[in-house]
Amino acid sequence: MSKIAKRLLLGLLTPAAAIADRLESWHRLWAHARLKAALDSALDPSVVVLGTPELHGSRNIHLGRDLFLYPGLYLETQERGRIEIGDGVVLSRGVHIVSYASVILEDGVMVGEYTSIRDANHRIAAGRSVRDTGHDTEPVRIGRNAWIGRGAVILRGVTIGEAAVVGANAVVTRDVPAGAVVAGVPARSIERKRAG
Repeated sequence: MSKIAKRLLLGLLTPAAAIADRLESWHRLWAHARLKAALDSALDPSVVVLGTPELHGSRNIHLGRDLFLYPGLYLETQERGRIEIGDGVVLSRGVHIVSYASVILEDGVMVGEYTSIRDANHRIAAGRSVRDTGHDTEPVRIGRNAWIGRGAVILRGVTIGEAAVVGANAVVTRDVPAGAVVAGVPARSIERKRAG
């Protein structure tokens, strides 16, 4: 493409891009309204919804205030499962949360992109399809102001303590104490955060 053609196209597209930027706030309002309607429950106006989450199952989901919800979220509740998200939580792009028991994210939790949080694992039985064997479930709780790094996997029965940090791509299979920093597969303590 010649420089002249490029300048002409940019001259035509720039005003359209400016209009699209102005429409972004309408997109957020629409995503908020769609989420509120899908949950059939109160959704605080302080919640910022950048893209409507994909919801599956019973939709037994409670969302707090001042949340920041990026596009590509997947929230699923099955059987008696419930998802509770506290105030001030950030769920980054592509986060998956699946609950058959309960998944609780307390106030101020930050969850990095493409993290998976699941309170259930498939059972394995000889001669049966994994799909047909049901699930073993245990609640998951992530404490206040914990930071879950990009691509982490939090498995059933795990409690992550207040202000703990889970490193990127860690697989958390056991409890993480308050203030601890863990990383790796499986996740292990690498240091303790200093107070103050």
